[in-house]
Amino acid sequence: MALSDWIGTLGVTLLLIAFALNIAKKITPESKSYLILNILGAGLAGVSSYMIHFYPFVVLESVWVLASLLALFNLNKK
Repeated sequence: MALSDWIGTLGVTLLLIAFALNIAKKITPESKSYLILNILGAGLAGVSSYMIHFYPFVVLESVWVLASLLALFNLNKK
C-alpha cells in the first residue's frame, strides 16, 4: 500500500469511529471528542486525496474540517 493509502485509511477509520460512537450514544455530535475525531479524520482523508490528486474529495474534506473546527470553536466559547 502506498503512503496515501495508509493516511486515507487512518482518516476514514477515525471518521467511522466517531460515527459509530455517536450511533452507540457513547459521544454526542456536540462533544469535543466527536469534533476532534472528525477534524483529524477529515484532515487525513483530505491530505490523502490531495496526494492522489482527487480534488473533489479534497474540497469535501476541507469543508468537513472547517465545519468541525467552527463547531469546536463555538463549543469552547460557551
